[in-house]
Amino acid sequence: MYSDFDVVFQGEKVSLDKLFVEKELSWLSFNERVLQEAMDKTVPIVERVRFLGIFSNNLDEFFKVRVADVKRRIIINEEHGGDENAKHLLTKIQNKVMKLQQDFDATYKELILALARHNIFLVNEMQLSEFHQEWLKHYFHDKLLRHLAPIELTKDIDLIEFLKDEYTYLAIEIRNGDETRYSLVEVPTDDMPRFVQLPAEQTRRKKSLILLDNIIRFCIEDIFRGFYEFDSLSAYSIKMTRDAEYDMQEQSELGLLDYMSESLKQRLTNEPLRFVYDRDMPLHMVDFIKDKLHMASYDSVIPGGRYHNFKDFIGFPNVGRAYLENPKLPALSCQHLDQCDTVFNAISQRDILLYYPYHKFRYVTEMVRQAALDPNVTAIKINLYRVAKKSRIVNSLIDAMNNGKKVTVVMELQARFDEAANIKWSKKLTQAGVKVLFGVPTLKVHSKLCLISRREDGEIVKYAHLGTGNFHEKTAKIYTDFALLTKNQDLAQEVESVFEFIEHPYRRAKFNHLLVSPVNCRRHLYRMIDAEIANANQKKPAAITVKVNNLVDKGIISRLYAASSAGVKIRMIIRGMCALVPGVAGISENIKVISIVDRFLEHPRTFIFHNGGDERVYISSADWMTRNIDNRIEVGCPIYDPELKAIIKEIMELQFEDTTKARVIDKEQSNAYVKRGNRRKTRSQVSVYDYLRRRELALAAPQ
Repeated sequence: MYSDFDVVFQGEKVSLDKLFVEKELSWLSFNERVLQEAMDKTVPIVERVRFLGIFSNNLDEFFKVRVADVKRRIIINEEHGGDENAKHLLTKIQNKVMKLQQDFDATYKELILALARHNIFLVNEMQLSEFHQEWLKHYFHDKLLRHLAPIELTKDIDLIEFLKDEYTYLAIEIRNGDETRYSLVEVPTDDMPRFVQLPAEQTRRKKSLILLDNIIRFCIEDIFRGFYEFDSLSAYSIKMTRDAEYDMQEQSELGLLDYMSESLKQRLTNEPLRFVYDRDMPLHMVDFIKDKLHMASYDSVIPGGRYHNFKDFIGFPNVGRAYLENPKLPALSCQHLDQCDTVFNAISQRDILLYYPYHKFRYVTEMVRQAALDPNVTAIKINLYRVAKKSRIVNSLIDAMNNGKKVTVVMELQARFDEAANIKWSKKLTQAGVKVLFGVPTLKVHSKLCLISRREDGEIVKYAHLGTGNFHEKTAKIYTDFALLTKNQDLAQEVESVFEFIEHPYRRAKFNHLLVSPVNCRRHLYRMIDAEIANANQKKPAAITVKVNNLVDKGIISRLYAASSAGVKIRMIIRGMCALVPGVAGISENIKVISIVDRFLEHPRTFIFHNGGDERVYISSADWMTRNIDNRIEVGCPIYDPELKAIIKEIMELQFEDTTKARVIDKEQSNAYVKRGNRRKTRSQVSVYDYLRRRELALAAPQ
């Protein structure tokens, strides 16, 4: 009906490229929304500081992944010829990053003053009383000095190989007469806390914190005295970011685990693509380090403040009053599960929908624990993409193996930045006798599935978990995600088929219920969008409601433009990248998009198609990105239970009513907050919590 890359507008084909926001710039727009939270005076002060850390951590990953990709495209174009689009894009990226960095620096200064008004002082080495100077001298020699090993920057040292990606270093200028030499000291945040609270001096109301960097600056002479002659020492912070890609060529004779380990080592020495330095650093010192890092003209060399690795500010401690943080929202109990002796009895009675972090994640860990213990359980299969450092789920899987169950774990070794951890878990599970699969070589396994086989009345019955988030105890406290627990044998059997497809991808797989990437997801999404277009053309009600993290797939966007042109009413909540341009007359005027950034990270993917009144509701692990639809194994699950469909729809409506944390996504990427008008002030994450709490209280009340 429509090509993937053109839409029909006023009888003529219009190139989608003119209606497509570059995903890198859209991502920066998302991170600007994160920075807005740090700038928002209605957000508790300590939470604002932590949002600075989130912004910084996001930007680090952006450079390691997305800017690195743009840089590779520039290199390829220079070697083989091609257009200049990548260079122009990099210029836009650098200009946007510089603007955001200026806003970041101004916000940081504002927050330091705001903290002081609450009697929390983040002091530097020049603001110490004699009492704190004496205390820090002892702290430095007793706790910190053992972790410091300066490296002299000689002409022979390979700085690219030496520097660790994303660590903070102090570059030291050592002056002795006319002689100048340089040294490098790593700030040892792996071994020491980045923030150190100083002891109370005069009043306990005043709380003082100092960064580890500044303790080193204060005691810098103690590091070099006796080894170097010097007239003066000056310390300047630097940080380097590398390309996060690694070469995944043919494995040769190495096993996959060993090969992935070797490939990760390559990441440690990949070319640097961003160098951030203290803007007070002398120019000759900047040039010396840039030369040692072989920084190219299209690499990002950014002057910054005296502190880097702001990602550590995610863990900024609240040493003041409780109101300086968000009030706690205690995770809710699920009455349907609590009222039964076992998880299996509860799921046998009805499908159960959990929504983290509003519900307790322990219900999932408990399901796996009970499966490990239950003598009627014969087998457990699970996808693991990211897991916690101390994973109770992994421990339960090993317990299940020891109890004679057949345990199969699909471990994704290419989960970006978690590869090393997943290699470790794979080895531990394999040593315990668990059958560990590594999926399909060309497809990341990103689905969130668990399948438990149980013997009941002489037959094997299957219980399934289908979710939008990882089996990760820590992130389940800060990411919002849906999880469906079901005994529906049609769904469970298709979950079984997904595991079979992962193990035997050459076999044909057919799915009548699940949306499975790359098997049938795109085809079915197109079909459901086209059905809404057909209804709109017949003047019937037609609507699509979507919530995803990212929308950048050109094929889906072209379908949505076509749907909007036909009169389909489309509402979307896109947390991150949105390449679609809403509000273009005749093309996307029927598309409304908002983004919600708040205390919890909005992570679930939900699709609702009006379908002539017989609504189709799905939860999914897949964003609407080409990689998720064509190049990963993802699973979308239909919600059949009317009560659960109603819950998801109500939650979506509460989010569309947000007048506090929702921003409008428009063609200018202005990130303007949704106008409140005469509506009451609504914060959707709190509204959702209250809605679910009322439901659980009603279920707990005596009937």
